[in-house]
Amino acid sequence: MSNKVLLEATQLSRYFGGKAAVDDVSFSVNQGEVVGFLGPNGAGKSTTMRMLTGNLAPDYGEITINGIDLLDKPGLAKAQIGYLPETPPLYKELTVTEFLRFCARLNQIESRQQQTAVDTAMARCGLTEVAHRLIANLSKGFQQRVGIAQAIIHSPSVVILDEPTSGLDPIQIREIRQLIREIADEHSVILSTHILPEVQMLCDRVQIISQGQLLFNDTIDQLSLQMQAHTLLVEFEQPLAADFLKQVEGVSSVETINLQRHRLHYRPDNNPTQALLSRAVSDNWRLTTLMPERRSLEEVFMKIIQKEEADV
Repeated sequence: MSNKVLLEATQLSRYFGGKAAVDDVSFSVNQGEVVGFLGPNGAGKSTTMRMLTGNLAPDYGEITINGIDLLDKPGLAKAQIGYLPETPPLYKELTVTEFLRFCARLNQIESRQQQTAVDTAMARCGLTEVAHRLIANLSKGFQQRVGIAQAIIHSPSVVILDEPTSGLDPIQIREIRQLIREIADEHSVILSTHILPEVQMLCDRVQIISQGQLLFNDTIDQLSLQMQAHTLLVEFEQPLAADFLKQVEGVSSVETINLQRHRLHYRPDNNPTQALLSRAVSDNWRLTTLMPERRSLEEVFMKIIQKEEADV
């Protein structure tokens, strides 16, 4: 992954009727990076996406695309952006080739380079075999590929995809995800999605927005750390009193599920696993299960959102 910054948003704010839909949001996206953009309905996600694509001006803040100021030089900056809205903007009465030629002209690609751009976009998106078919007669998965092809036909620096796998079947979803990863090799990709597992599978970094504010902006590895629950699920062949487990070094509290099964809570910097194993062997506790627990991505997402709501 390159360290070259292809998109930078600085202190973005946008108000509607005196209420902040987006409030002082800043982030950057590097070349070769897929950034997942998450947020509940009404969080400010769509408003942010509209500002990043130049469809809505911020009240405050700056956006630069590959070093070009989007507000000062909108034409030049927008030429560096590829955008796929949730509903692909397709002319379904055209063939794939006809539509992409039209998109090449819209993006002001030079006449002698248009056919090369069309052929390249079709090849990258797996559309060559359906080049002469009407878009209306294609499956939704292939129509989504055409939508992605129009977004990358002019080789933009930044590709913004809004719910790109919405409504697709599992095979189509897998194919589109693979395509997005391939696109990210040459571009920056911002991926707006409600499918949380998709973030884990595709993204290098995650941004979570709620009530107009960016609550989380870090790598997928850091998000995975938050998924650690700092609890151990233990089970014994015979009943064992919780008081014995509380004496194990590192155990901060014990939650008894039944006489043989317990949940041990511990601080992140003091995992009691080794101490527990030693005690179990020395005291013949007949330990049959020792399993670290993890939160789901959905639980982490809700925890971040609910913490913000509680602080308001």
